Amino acid sequence: MVVKSREKKWLVKEAGDQIQARQLRQELDIDEVLANLLVQRGLDDASKVREFFNPSLSMLHDPFLMKDMSLAVERLNFAITKNEKILVYGDYDVDGTTAVSLVYSFLKRLTDNIDYYIPDRYDEGYGISKSGVDWAQKHNSQLVIALDCGIKEAEAVAYAKEKNIDFIICDHHLPGEVLPPAVATLDPKREDCNYPYNDLSGCGVGFKLVQAYAQKYNIPFEEVESLLDLVAVSIAADLVSVTGENRILAYYGLKRLNEAPRKGLLSMIKLSGLEKHKITIDDVVFKIGPRINAAGRMETGRMAVDLLTSNDERSATKIGKAINDHNNERKNIDREITLQAIEMVKKSHNFNSLNSTVVYNPDWHKGVVGIVASRLVEAFYKPTIVLTKSANGFVSGSARSIAGFDLYEAIESCADLLENFGGHTYAAGLTMKEENLQIFRERFETIVTQNITKEILTPIINIDSFLDFKQITPKFFRLLNKFQPFGPGNQSPVFLTTNVYDNGNGRIVGGANGGGHLKLELIQEDAPYRHLSAIAFNMSEYFSHIENGDPIDICYSIAENFYRSSIANIQLRIKDIREGKDTAI
Repeated sequence: MVVKSREKKWLVKEAGDQIQARQLRQELDIDEVLANLLVQRGLDDASKVREFFNPSLSMLHDPFLMKDMSLAVERLNFAITKNEKILVYGDYDVDGTTAVSLVYSFLKRLTDNIDYYIPDRYDEGYGISKSGVDWAQKHNSQLVIALDCGIKEAEAVAYAKEKNIDFIICDHHLPGEVLPPAVATLDPKREDCNYPYNDLSGCGVGFKLVQAYAQKYNIPFEEVESLLDLVAVSIAADLVSVTGENRILAYYGLKRLNEAPRKGLLSMIKLSGLEKHKITIDDVVFKIGPRINAAGRMETGRMAVDLLTSNDERSATKIGKAINDHNNERKNIDREITLQAIEMVKKSHNFNSLNSTVVYNPDWHKGVVGIVASRLVEAFYKPTIVLTKSANGFVSGSARSIAGFDLYEAIESCADLLENFGGHTYAAGLTMKEENLQIFRERFETIVTQNITKEILTPIINIDSFLDFKQITPKFFRLLNKFQPFGPGNQSPVFLTTNVYDNGNGRIVGGANGGGHLKLELIQEDAPYRHLSAIAFNMSEYFSHIENGDPIDICYSIAENFYRSSIANIQLRIKDIREGKDTAI
């Protein structure tokens, strides 16, 4: 079943400074559209563009600029030299498991007295748990390195301190009012931290720790560089900005992922059908990341670390297949629950008048409610919460928002009805007593209604530039690729082309549950011999118009398509379609 979302508003960005764009065109010999894209992104002189197109590892920031880094390195070295038991502790999602894998892999070369721990998603939940601290004590751990969590777990860290267990926190979430009593707390979002870049992933903060240790104790940087494939996966999967230092880390991490990935990631690449492709951020987001995540959703996050730290190809392949099976199971459950949730929403008596979506079923699998919430946002474009019953008897679930609406603030306004909650502007988790569910639903709807606008409730496609097909030359595409890696803060440019037609070979492909995708071969009126392949997901309702030979306007990004081949061809990834020649923007 495909539910058509609200009609989207197309917004074409204002052109950048034309004097600067003209100067870039002349100095770099590039197309006017590309020059404008660069200026729009603040790359307004040739030296900035050359640096952007050719990132260097020498441009990484000094890790000792991060608050508490010297303390962390000193305590870590003490543990290694005194042969203390070190426990690497991290969250069960992709960022957490890659972070644990990175730090564990690096330290394993320096000490054998080391282990790792991933909390159970269902029994312990997110962050540092007291049962995790008890596990550390039972296994004689004297130092715990917490990754992608810990910044708000002051109580659990204090509990560990009572047991003579020290903590080094490596986190990237916003701190609370009180920092945990750790030996060192590494978090570029600390108010008293002057580190030049504050949007690292949790794995990225772990990378800075090992970079600092290697720098202090003269370990060749090549040993640190070999870990960048894990950092790239974390940056993509955790949707942090692909700007500044993250862009450098992602650029070289993807390079390693394509040329010499670790054995566990190679198994994921093969299972994702990407071994003949040039792997991009999107491939990690949509294919590799969900498979790694499935371990924590369906089984245990420790399985993901077992995979990512494996040095044996046979073992990595075996674990990878098991994780892939979990992912297939996750997809089946996700699909079934999504259909149930969509029907539940559509059958609610006040569906059309509500500005939020809150659905609950005690039998839904907790591991997929976040995915289902994202699917419902796609379907209905409203702030959405999907809830189920937890093993402890509480109602818990995940929330997802839409652009421009602060979901976390809305949930925080209901804090008195909740047992706990956490997250950020666009995604959150929450837990409540079942008897509070109805009043929570009503209050959440009231808060959303009071703070949302019609403009926010209208999906927007931001378009970077108009473009004619005749401008999409091999040189244009080659230079466009130098804008990669794409991601938040550096999105793939979106173009608008008007009055295009299918050449007669267009067809509906794929699509389950009544949906369908369009596979088109498009031409433009003033470039009739320039055919461009295009794919439009879940837009089969336009097929009769296109089949009749009528024109359409399209907004799209441009990508390489490797379908069933190691040879790439240009493909337009259509984001929206409008019928007719006189589209009003």
